Amino acid sequence: MQSAKETASNIGASAKAGMEKTKASVQEKMEKASAHDPMQKEMAREKKEERKAEAEAMKQGTKAQNAAAKQGERLTGGHGNYSTGGTGTTGHLPGSGTGGSLI
Repeated sequence: MQSAKETASNIGASAKAGMEKTKASVQEKMEKASAHDPMQKEMAREKKEERKAEAEAMKQGTKAQNAAAKQGERLTGGHGNYSTGGTGTTGHLPGSGTGGSLI
């Protein structure tokens, strides 16, 4: 059961990161289209790269948190608190509606 929760959480984190990366790319294109000088275009590119790196870091953090929770479960044999949230703070998958825990 714990493995299924980890997998679901990792999938959610990957999907969220993918959406954030796509939004960053679209935002960059919009900013480049409205930019009038090369400096503004370069700033748009840098902003996109920062947003993509942040999304990837959040995804990796969630995966690391899930792996640590899984390892803790193995060591203790108990049923500890396990967050399935893609956000790392609310304990729910993005877009799940209620904002409640999926535990």
